Amino acid sequence: NGDTGDVACDHYHRWAEDLAIMKRLGLKSYRLSLSWPRLFPQGRGQLNQAGLDFYSRLIDALLESGIRPFVTLYHWDLPQALQDQGGWAVRSTAEAFVEYTAAVTRRLGDRVKHWITHNEPSVAAINGHFNGAHAPGICDPTLVMPVAHHLLLSHGWAVPVIRQNCPGSQVGISLNINWNETASNSAADLADARFQGGIWIRWYLDPLYGRGYPSDVIQDAVGMGALKDESLSFVRPGDMQAIQV
Repeated sequence: NGDTGDVACDHYHRWAEDLAIMKRLGLKSYRLSLSWPRLFPQGRGQLNQAGLDFYSRLIDALLESGIRPFVTLYHWDLPQALQDQGGWAVRSTAEAFVEYTAAVTRRLGDRVKHWITHNEPSVAAINGHFNGAHAPGICDPTLVMPVAHHLLLSHGWAVPVIRQNCPGSQVGISLNINWNETASNSAADLADARFQGGIWIRWYLDPLYGRGYPSDVIQDAVGMGALKDESLSFVRPGDMQAIQV
């Protein structure tokens, strides 16, 4: 529709006004999301110092105001250079995420004590790669499961890095959990509730708690053509142990 994110809420320029509003509201904490493309325009390599300086100033001002920063590392904005290489559908993006995490936490970890690796990975996987509603706007069901796995894997790899760079900090992941009650106890409604709960909730919670990927969701994915078979070829030895942190 010709829409752009060029200005949006303009927090980059108006953060001091926003902070004044937070103080008037009496907020004790503020969750913010870092922009990976702002900090590493190519996804990895050279850090954009101006981008880091912005976040550093914001965090200092929050702390001076008695407001604890809760920092999210990835909120759906992947550097275009990494998307051009395959995005979250390829394993190298998870590796790049760990490099990005290491660089950021080394520089901000002396002040930030609450970290979130990913915001709602299910939304990035499903809305970004199944129905194309979110970036990167892809409609390819065969990408959903690999994308979800690499998002979870990057979380598992990043957590020990954050703990090392930020001793005593709290680390987590924000999941999109929409619980739905069925309209009836019909077999069709119950089956749909199981399916929806599987692809949105259990596919993420189960591996995080060491249960692996739910077998019924794997079978559903094979049945709808999202997976060729139940082998999950994108999962390598040690991956599931890494995710369970």
